[in-house]
Parts: sequence; C-alpha cells; structure tokens
Amino acid sequence: MRGLPLTAYRLPLTPKHLGRVDFEPTWHAMQAFTATRGPDTPDEIWLLEHPPVFTLGLAGKREHILHTTDIPILPIDRGGQVTYHGPGQVVAYLLLDLKRRGYGV
Repeated sequence: MRGLPLTAYRLPLTPKHLGRVDFEPTWHAMQAFTATRGPDTPDEIWLLEHPPVFTLGLAGKREHILHTTDIPILPIDRGGQVTYHGPGQVVAYLLLDLKRRGYGV
C-alpha cells in the first residue's frame, strides 16, 4: 500500500450541519453536488438525521423487511440490501473528490 502525498491530508473539508431532513431530497442533493462540482469545489461532510425510512440497495428486496410498518421504503442506487435510518441516528455523508485526494476505485 502506498502512502498519499501530504497535500491529500491538508485538503479542506467543509462541514454542513443539516438537522433532520428527508432522505430522498438529501440523496438527490448529493447527486447534484457530485454532478456539478468542479476541480476547485471543496469537499464536504454532511451531518444529519432522517425521519424513519428504509432504503433498499441494489441487492435489497421488500421481503427483506420482516415486519410491515408505515415506514417508507425507498429503492436507491447503492450496494447492499436494507438500511434503516431514523431519528437519533446521526448520519455522516462524505462528499469527497477521491482522485484529488490520491485515491481510486
């Protein structure tokens, strides 16, 4: 494993404290942020919580949710199966330019 240049560790990371926000508009805002960012757009970390929601990743199926509830179920474009988000669960979304930081996928 190779080390990263020191500049990768010194790049700014702008925190955004968003409070309690619905999952779907936040998901779309992350997609828009990524689609419109330029080479000088600072990286951000979004700290928030969501009202109750189940998200279904690409391998997720509705039958993976074992109990029927009134909690919304939202299919999304990430890997994995089912994730529950809800009040009191702080979520941190990192919006990083990995190439600029010396990483690749």
